Amino acid sequence: MGIKWRHWALPAAPLTLALLAATGCESGTTDAAPKPTAAPSASVGRLCAKPAAGPAKAPAGAVTVDPSVPGDLAAKTESSPPHTTFWLRPGKHTLMSDRYDQVSPKEGDVYLGAPGAVLDGRKSNQYAFGGTARDVTIRYLTVQGFVAPRDEGVVNHDSADGWVIEHATIRNNSGAGLMAGARQQVRASCLRDNGQYGMNAYKGTGRISGLVVEGNEIVGNNTDDWEVQRPDCGCSGGVKFWAVDGADITGNWVHDNRGAGLWADTNNNDFLIEGNLIEDNDGAALIYEISYNAVIRKNTIRRNNWVEGRDYAADGDSFPFATVYLSESGGEPRIRARTDNIEIYRNVLENNWSGITLWENADRFCNSPANTSSGDCTLLVKNTDRCAQPAIAKAPLYSDCRWKTQRVDIHDNRFVLDKSVVKCTVKCDRMAVLSNYGTYPDWSPYQGERVAEAITLEQHNRWHDNLYVGPWTFVVHDASRTVDFKQWQATPYRQDTGSTFRAGDGG
Repeated sequence: MGIKWRHWALPAAPLTLALLAATGCESGTTDAAPKPTAAPSASVGRLCAKPAAGPAKAPAGAVTVDPSVPGDLAAKTESSPPHTTFWLRPGKHTLMSDRYDQVSPKEGDVYLGAPGAVLDGRKSNQYAFGGTARDVTIRYLTVQGFVAPRDEGVVNHDSADGWVIEHATIRNNSGAGLMAGARQQVRASCLRDNGQYGMNAYKGTGRISGLVVEGNEIVGNNTDDWEVQRPDCGCSGGVKFWAVDGADITGNWVHDNRGAGLWADTNNNDFLIEGNLIEDNDGAALIYEISYNAVIRKNTIRRNNWVEGRDYAADGDSFPFATVYLSESGGEPRIRARTDNIEIYRNVLENNWSGITLWENADRFCNSPANTSSGDCTLLVKNTDRCAQPAIAKAPLYSDCRWKTQRVDIHDNRFVLDKSVVKCTVKCDRMAVLSNYGTYPDWSPYQGERVAEAITLEQHNRWHDNLYVGPWTFVVHDASRTVDFKQWQATPYRQDTGSTFRAGDGG
């Protein structure tokens, strides 16, 4: 699963988090002054440096857990009935010595950490909390030092439904710090320095719905550098989402992750990504891949993709590697969501390596060997075997067997680029809407320029009423075709009606 960039590039109640969202810009073709952008305060989301303290005394009726007794938490969980509250005393709590020893909650159990309470896997245990019990709550607890394998997670290892993670610190673990189930809420928590992901929103059977990720600090994840260990695996970043149907990702500080900040990969739908500060990630701030229907608004996105974008440019790759990257993703009215398009508006993108790229790989569709999400098909086709000749060459399968970048509306954003800040001379200044020349497999009905023509001119992808500051260029149709702002606005592309362009560096 995941993007193989270089293969395809060429033939809940809101928290009082002090995250001030960007306010967008004035539209119009004149040099109207942009609305002021509120700078986030110095204390925005600094949950990892100053975690909230849990209760200093055990709540009435709670079972007290002793850090001096190895395995006390797991043993008392096993011997207690469902809906028990556990209070972990200050100190370092451990499990027994077998690598599979873990806590297996019962339905409705609550785990509260006292100030200084830590559950430590000692680089020996693989999982902290697992099992299928629903509606488990973990608050004010630090979970560290567990060694989950790649693609597996430490907290909620089995992706049970209805878990609530609040004011927790999940740090310095291998694999993913946290997995996710349906109706999971992750709030005001620190997901830091985990080996693969801060959170891996993946469920082995069924789809995840009703996911809330609000007011967290997500920083420094992918310490094991999985894209180097397994090149192009698409298996790293701050948070990865798989087949999530309905997610609110709001008010988070996503920064300094090795790889992408947020990455929705494979048949996600109905996302709200709002009011986040996404900055200084090595890769893209946001990737939305073979997925549907999203609202991306009022985010501040800055200094992302400097490492990966620069590396690809140094290798001579002509693909427009972007800080917001939509790959075979678009609006689809036939799939129920809060919107029937992908709307990107009132965001500030400042001094990133390039801007927004809309991409559709002509060779990636159901049953194609070029589909890196092998075995998956679009949400419009129930029987994947139908996507084959001769049926795929005709309606409706010709359309329904491929994920399409369509109905993307990009408006009222502020795009700022100062090349002296980014320290680049070329290939960091691009917006793009493009595809490749279809060649593969030999039975594909999408060969030639069909997809490139469609994504560029026919699939209702629009930029309008944006403000550009700096030396922006525009890639259209394919990676070899670059145009200036006047050509971008003119026939046949007709993009950025009502937008303002201020050439030159600066912000």
